[in-house]
Amino acid sequence: MTGVSEGEGVSLEELKKKMADFARERDWDQFHSPRNLLLALVGEVGELSEIFQWKGEVPKGLPDWKEEEKVHLGEELSDVLLYLVRLSDICGVDLGKAALRKVKLNAIKYPVNLSQGGSSEKQTHFTNTNTNTDDSSNKSFSESD
Repeated sequence: MTGVSEGEGVSLEELKKKMADFARERDWDQFHSPRNLLLALVGEVGELSEIFQWKGEVPKGLPDWKEEEKVHLGEELSDVLLYLVRLSDICGVDLGKAALRKVKLNAIKYPVNLSQGGSSEKQTHFTNTNTNTDDSSNKSFSESD
């Protein structure tokens, strides 16, 4: 990305603007409906999944991966991120604020004192401190809405 030096962070707002400009310059806004963007996002998640499909468990940092594999991973992760940013923009959702709100909700849903101890058991194994009785309380952090 031009104008960004090594180690410098990029904001979601900057990505949103660059994606909007990119689509407008190519007259792609007409194709960027929420449905179409979601389907494109799902496709990119599939491509990301293919990278890991036959590798088994992979250690953090990917120490055994070749540099070109890591570059490819970065490209597919970027595709997922960019479609997600574009989808949130088209839907009028402030993705950064929504993500921060979700982290706060998850902190309430998964209190530290009940989530430590090395267990990967689902929320149903913890004392449920809220009155929510639907199945959504059984989801892990990554599965939660």
